[in-house]
Amino acid sequence: MNKKTVRDIDLKGKRVLMRVDFNVPMEDGKVTDDKRIKAALPTIKYVLEQGASLILMSHLGRPKGGFDPEFSLKAAAEVLAGHLGIPVGMAADCIGPEVEKMANALRPGEVLMLENTRFHPEEEKNDLELAKQLATLGEVYVNDAFGSAHRAHSSTEGVARYLPAVSGFLMEQELEYLGRATSNPESPYIAILGGAKISDKILVVENLLAKCDKLIIGGGMANTFLAAKGLNMQDSLVETGSIDMAKTILAKHSGKIVLPVDAIIADKFEADANSQVVDVEKIPAGWRMMDVGPKTLALYKQTLAGAKLIVWNGPVGVFEMPKFAEGTFALAKLLAESGATTVIGGGDSASAVKKAGVAKQMTHVSTGGGASLEFLEGRELPGVAALLDK
Repeated sequence: MNKKTVRDIDLKGKRVLMRVDFNVPMEDGKVTDDKRIKAALPTIKYVLEQGASLILMSHLGRPKGGFDPEFSLKAAAEVLAGHLGIPVGMAADCIGPEVEKMANALRPGEVLMLENTRFHPEEEKNDLELAKQLATLGEVYVNDAFGSAHRAHSSTEGVARYLPAVSGFLMEQELEYLGRATSNPESPYIAILGGAKISDKILVVENLLAKCDKLIIGGGMANTFLAAKGLNMQDSLVETGSIDMAKTILAKHSGKIVLPVDAIIADKFEADANSQVVDVEKIPAGWRMMDVGPKTLALYKQTLAGAKLIVWNGPVGVFEMPKFAEGTFALAKLLAESGATTVIGGGDSASAVKKAGVAKQMTHVSTGGGASLEFLEGRELPGVAALLDK
């Protein structure tokens, strides 16, 4: 990574303004999964150990503008205080005279959590006046929110125009491992793409095909490719508008692309549907593909054998329904046993390896779904571009 990190800047006695990704799941005012808070701890602890004071900012959910207790970061601040074993101050806003007073009063080793940046609609417009007001709170800016790095917002890109900007350890780790997939990857390199729509991932498909040795395509995306090969997918999800695009990709890269050969099909799109296993050429009328079958999993195993690098983004079945999650979980276990460097793009794939109980056996599980996808497309992320070069 050619960007400066917290290690490259003197923090002693400084007020550090740090963007974290505390966009955590909440229920009844309580944090239900603190994975993202824990992911920020190494950088938070390092900053405090260097003798700095720390001001944290994040968004949470999609508030409609203005304060809304449902989207307050107070619960996240309490969870963080529990992990750090020290009090974490809570501001009533993220800008304004009161907040400035709280920030200026911080002593080395103390932490202040700002309120949700999205309570100001200007945040998502990358309003520079808001960015400037945020920047007055600190003397150094640290971005450790990879999950928001693909968005040019006031707290991710704008603020970096007014303060020396460096990356935190989580951001550094994300860029290092995702970077392995996009620049000079180790070979054999196998990429796996799932999820529903090819139109969402067409740039990823093209960028990965230029670099990987094999591309496994599963999930709803695979149906569109199978339809492009002339198979009748019956009631399966197929993006008819993307069939020609899939044909073009297959014509150019057919030797690289691995598609399902059998499937678990259902007579309706319901968790309790009747199901059976058939070859993909033999889906009966009124039925739809819901998961990959045993022959496909055997093909995956064969394809992954000997891989040095495996990158996975998106489930290979309707894994939110337990009956059709087995293929995705079996794939997660194949990755865990592969001996390869395994990089999991965030979102559903991160949730799948966790549910399969193999998250700890992966080399890297990304904290950013949309951000990791855009990175794999080969795009420069605004929140990363804004950091100082080494």
